[in-house]
Amino acid sequence: MSLRPFRDIKRRKTKKIKVGKVKVGGNAPISVQSMTNTLTTDVKATVKQINELIEVGADIVRVSCPDKESSLSLKDIIKQVNIPIVADIHFHYKRAIEAAESGADCLRFNPGNIGSKERVKEILKAARDYNCSIRIGVNAGSLERKLLEKYKEPCPEALVESAANNIKLLEDENFFNFKISVKSSDVFLTTKAYRLLSKAYDYPLHLGITEAGSLKSGSVKSSIGMGMLLMEGIGDTIRVSLSADPVEEIKIGYEILKSLNLRHRGVNIISCPSCARQAFPVIDTVKILEEKLSHIKEPITLSIIGCVVNGPGEASQTQVGLTGGGKGSHMMYISGLPHHKVAGDKIIQEVVSLVENKSKEFKSN
Repeated sequence: MSLRPFRDIKRRKTKKIKVGKVKVGGNAPISVQSMTNTLTTDVKATVKQINELIEVGADIVRVSCPDKESSLSLKDIIKQVNIPIVADIHFHYKRAIEAAESGADCLRFNPGNIGSKERVKEILKAARDYNCSIRIGVNAGSLERKLLEKYKEPCPEALVESAANNIKLLEDENFFNFKISVKSSDVFLTTKAYRLLSKAYDYPLHLGITEAGSLKSGSVKSSIGMGMLLMEGIGDTIRVSLSADPVEEIKIGYEILKSLNLRHRGVNIISCPSCARQAFPVIDTVKILEEKLSHIKEPITLSIIGCVVNGPGEASQTQVGLTGGGKGSHMMYISGLPHHKVAGDKIIQEVVSLVENKSKEFKSN
C-alpha cells in the first residue's frame, strides 16, 4: 500500500554550486533559508538566533554586514555555529572582502551596485581565495538608475536585464560559482521575471517574494508566488521573507515544499476544518498536537479527522490517523489500517506516543 504517493515535479536542470557544506542546484534538495534580524555586532544574540533557525531546519542563514564592525564580527559568529553563513552586502565592496576573510560561505550582493569593475574584480578574487560562492541579488526596489530610466518602472524585463548585466560581469572574470535571485514584492512581477531568467540561464535560482508582509499575508503571497514557480520546476533554494520571527520563515518554507512533495521534514498534519459532525474538538486538538509534535524532525504524515465521513479515507493514506467515532470512542489507524480505539480524553497522549514511535522507526532504519 502506498501512503501519500509522491507526485513528481520535474525540476529544471541547473548547475550545482556549494554554499559551504550545502549543495544548491542540480539534483540537490531545495534548501530553505532565512536571515537574522539581530545586530550582527551583537555576537551572542546573533549566534542564539542562528541556532534557533538550525533547530527548525534552516539549511543556510544570511547575516547582514552593513559596516566594518559587522563584517568582522562574522569571524566570531561562524566559529560558534554549524551552518553555512551568507554575508549580505549592499554597496561597499570592502565589506564583501572583509566578510570573505572572516569565513563567510557566500556573499550576497548586486554587482551593479558595487561601483567599478575593478571593485567587483577585487570581490571575486577574495571569493576565490576564501572559497566563497556568490548570490547575485537583483531587487525591484533597488534597480540601477539606467534601467529605471529605460523601462520607466520596475518590470520583469528590467530585473532580468539587471541580472544579465551582472552575470556577464562575473562570467567575464571566469567566475561561475554563483546563484541568482530577481525579487519583488509583487507576485506577478516576480514570477514572470524568474520564468524569463530560467529560460535564459541554467545557473541555480534563489526564490523569494521580497518584503512579502506579515506572517499571515506574507505566507500567502510567498506560497502563491514560489508555489507556482516550484510547480514549474523553477527554484533551487528559497527564502520566505516575513515581518515576523525568522523561525517562522523556515517553518513556512518547509510547509510550501511539503505541500508540493518536494521536501519533507517533521509531521505533516492532514486535518478537517471541523463541523457539526465532529466527534471531538478538532481545532483545539490539532493546535495542541502541532505544539507537542514540533520536536519531530522525521517526515511523518498524520491525519486528524473529526468524523467517519472522510476520516477512514484520509487515514488510509497516512502513517498515523485518527477518526472521530461515536460515544467517545475514536479509531486510531497505523500505516493506513484500523488498529485500535481510543477514548476522547486520551487522544493527545495516544497520538503523540504513536507519532514518536514512528519517529524512532525512521531513526532505526
